[in-house]
Amino acid sequence: MTRLADLHPQEDEADEEIPDRHRFRRRRWVALLAVVTVLALGYLVVFTSLFGVHAVEVVGARTIPADTVRAAAAIEPGTPLVRLDTDEVRARVAKLPKVFSVDVSRSFPGTVEIAVTERTPVAVVPSADGVHLVDGTGLDYEIVKQRPAGLPELAVPSASPDDPATRACVTILAAAPQQLRAQLVKVSSKTGGDVELVLGDGRVVKWGSAENSQRKAAVLAPLLTRPGKIYDVTTADFPTVAG
Repeated sequence: MTRLADLHPQEDEADEEIPDRHRFRRRRWVALLAVVTVLALGYLVVFTSLFGVHAVEVVGARTIPADTVRAAAAIEPGTPLVRLDTDEVRARVAKLPKVFSVDVSRSFPGTVEIAVTERTPVAVVPSADGVHLVDGTGLDYEIVKQRPAGLPELAVPSASPDDPATRACVTILAAAPQQLRAQLVKVSSKTGGDVELVLGDGRVVKWGSAENSQRKAAVLAPLLTRPGKIYDVTTADFPTVAG
């Protein structure tokens, strides 16, 4: 017995092809729409101000005005975030004398955060033009009118990170315990191997070089309990007290 479908096989195949063509076209349009959408979003993100810089937040600055940091950053409002060169911004802000380190990050949709770490003075250099502040790297980075309390005077040929005497003095200041730093009024050196510390009561500590500073600090603590005027820890294993 012959079925009706058997009499028209080509019609059945044609009927099956029609839905397949529709599905293919639909998928093609969906794929094309997806590509267009991605390209449009990419254009909006990269070439327009929709996702551009609308706010610059400054964090970590204590004495540097936020507006000074923003001015140094020189970020043009509306600059697309993805095209912002954070390394260049970081380099510009790092040129501010009081900035020790800086980090720049993006936060979509339109914020740039600039995190600043300011330099911290460890000593001062009195001069005719004012009081120079020196940080832990040995850099003379700022001049103020009045000497900040609690900072010793740095007496070296030329305060600079490249000066051996300066490097030795700031290294020793970093190694000295807080109890000792609180008593210091002056730290001096000519060569870097002849560092001397002057305490507030007039006593002098001959420290020598910055080598073994942790060991010298540990030896000096009990040594200062003994009467005397000159305390020599140049050789930590053979400390002496004179005067």
